Amino acid sequence: MNAAANYDVIVLGGGAAGLMCAAVAASRGRRTVVLEGSKRCGKKILMSGGGRCNFTNVYSTPENFLSANPHFCKSALARYTPADFIALVDAHDIAYHEKEKGQLFCNKSSRQIVTMLLDECAAAGAQIHVRAAVEAVEHGAGGYVVETDKGRFRGQSLVVATGGLSIPKMGASGVGYRIARQFGLPVRETRAALVPFTFAEGRQAAFGALSGVGLDVEAGCNDALFEAGMLFTHRGLSGPAMLQVSSYWQPGDSVEVDWFAGADIETWLDERRSARPDARLATILAQRLPRRLAQCLCNELGAEGLGNPRLRQLDDSACTTLADRLSAWRFVPDGTEGYRTAEVTIGGVDTDALSSATMAARDVPGLYFIGEVVDVTGHLGGHNFQWAWASAQAAGAAV
Repeated sequence: MNAAANYDVIVLGGGAAGLMCAAVAASRGRRTVVLEGSKRCGKKILMSGGGRCNFTNVYSTPENFLSANPHFCKSALARYTPADFIALVDAHDIAYHEKEKGQLFCNKSSRQIVTMLLDECAAAGAQIHVRAAVEAVEHGAGGYVVETDKGRFRGQSLVVATGGLSIPKMGASGVGYRIARQFGLPVRETRAALVPFTFAEGRQAAFGALSGVGLDVEAGCNDALFEAGMLFTHRGLSGPAMLQVSSYWQPGDSVEVDWFAGADIETWLDERRSARPDARLATILAQRLPRRLAQCLCNELGAEGLGNPRLRQLDDSACTTLADRLSAWRFVPDGTEGYRTAEVTIGGVDTDALSSATMAARDVPGLYFIGEVVDVTGHLGGHNFQWAWASAQAAGAAV
């Protein structure tokens, strides 16, 4: 093996967090190199936001993140805010717009964010090597030695920005977790998050005809509640509401859906009962819901003795029961689509082993973990990118 190339900082992973950290570290005069295992940097950025990259959320706060230690993210998020990243985007003349609920997207293409990060790295003097998959990491008195299929790299500090397990076709792997365990850092159990649900066979047969039907709902699981769009798929349920809820779901848990998104459905049914007593329930529900869904719900209600009656057949008690069912429709997903389509990974390197101010391992000098590999997971809507920028800034300023 040839002699190692020497650096002050080695960053593993050329995604959002890795590129950001490298640019910050190099701007401080640190000799910095990024080692990316795939053939290009920023692949997950490129696919995000439908190709327009939801690069942050102006309303991002610590409450938008899940972690075994909910306080850990506060320091980094407070010191590098959405406004700070927006200022960087503005400096590169990237036009953007707010889509909804503080979500910011590029007007043109996600590629603009990748180009911005690469330009920042180049301007600061950070080197980047692609197709440099990590084969081994060693630590000694002289710092860290990383063996890759591109050669050997030596650095005083090592920043692990390798992401989680989500979307393996984009190059996701568990290398960051393996490195953490190698150096004695605990790793919390990981699972797919921001991911569609799948139905068991019986449910799939009942709702399979609704594939492609979408609507706004209020969905909840384990004390988490989100109002957003939901979409029926040929395998189960997707859309923002279901993706958000999936981060709080564990196998066996029920998911609760309010088909009327918090509206007073009982009063509305009473009004319809007076105005159109001879109308069938499915016909009335179709005024507020997609027609196919209205019929499907009535089919399921038939097993409870409600079915599809004429409204005049509903007494006050039945009306109340019906309103309760439609505003709190419970089902137990068979599972999720897993890491194949998950946007993020929940769990990861235990934050108890890291400094919240610098992202450094408390007991291993010169070792840092940032971004998705850490047990900090954001809600849908730009929050995970904001964690990438904030945690990268914290480490980049400290290495």
